Amino acid sequence: MKKTIAACLGLMLLLASGCARPKTLRYQAEFLTLFNTVTRIVGYANSEEEFSALAEQIRDKLEEYHQLYDIYNDYDGVSNLKTINDNAGTAPVLVDGRIIDMLEFAKRQCAESGGRVNVALGAVLRIWHDYREAGLSDPQNAELPPAALLEEAARHTNIEDVVIDREASTVYLKDPEMSLDCGAVAKGYATEQAALYAESLGVKSLLLSVGGNIRAIGEKAEADGKGEKRWTIGIQNPDKASEKKELLSVLIADFSVVSSGVYERYYTVNGQKYHHVIDPETLMPSAYYDQVTILCRDSGLGDALSTAVFNMPLNEGRKYIENLDGVEALWVMKDGGLEYSSGFLSRVRAG
Repeated sequence: MKKTIAACLGLMLLLASGCARPKTLRYQAEFLTLFNTVTRIVGYANSEEEFSALAEQIRDKLEEYHQLYDIYNDYDGVSNLKTINDNAGTAPVLVDGRIIDMLEFAKRQCAESGGRVNVALGAVLRIWHDYREAGLSDPQNAELPPAALLEEAARHTNIEDVVIDREASTVYLKDPEMSLDCGAVAKGYATEQAALYAESLGVKSLLLSVGGNIRAIGEKAEADGKGEKRWTIGIQNPDKASEKKELLSVLIADFSVVSSGVYERYYTVNGQKYHHVIDPETLMPSAYYDQVTILCRDSGLGDALSTAVFNMPLNEGRKYIENLDGVEALWVMKDGGLEYSSGFLSRVRAG
């Protein structure tokens, strides 16, 4: 299944409607090898070969970030987040500047959110990951992590113990029991960097989706039947049992859409689902919402905010979002009700 773009996995030609002789054609590429998720690229080119070459360039750029931000695997000649974790409490690790850029961004988001999104929470998240994987492998014996184990791990999550030396290009974890887990930031950050890379190549119209982290470059090259050139993005319904697969659709251009929800990764213990978004305060899966969706320019910011706001009560999260320029949010409450930031509905597509 893990075929490359060169092998034309998921590559399809879509002629723009209502245009007898378009200057460019619309294409889509899909591949499955990066960030443990599906990546889709939709864009325009004069030929399949031209689009395939562009998609390959974007894929290669994403693969660089995938390897740098991986906490599970080693790669020849690459010092990545796993390398940093493996050397916790031992020595600073010489790293690519793109790791430092992402970690500095993550530290700012941690400070600004009051610790609601913390890439130094790896020791806690690793426990949840291991128990979730065991529960998925053997559902009859699925268990919750013991509170004492989580509390001990939480003693090793102080983000100030992540020491970054930009001049030396090193990262050092002072606490030998600490580990980084940048899952709440890295995928969206990499999506944004890949989009900026595409823009540097002269791309004016493209839609990039990395596991639901969606980033639009410009508008569509051709308008739809209603004269709309902005990209239409459906917001997934977190209730998988519902016949309504999407809650609503938003219109974006040069913008990002990022969601965090209870449906992404979870396991079941004694009939109750436990999802992967862990509240740093309770050390348990966050219990406020079924889903949070963020609209903003920067996909990395959207990724960080979707987790941070997921871990905030509604009044606190709403105030936080309203104080950020160019950011909107949608909250899906536990009872299925919807709450919006003040400007969110202005981006919803009617009908």
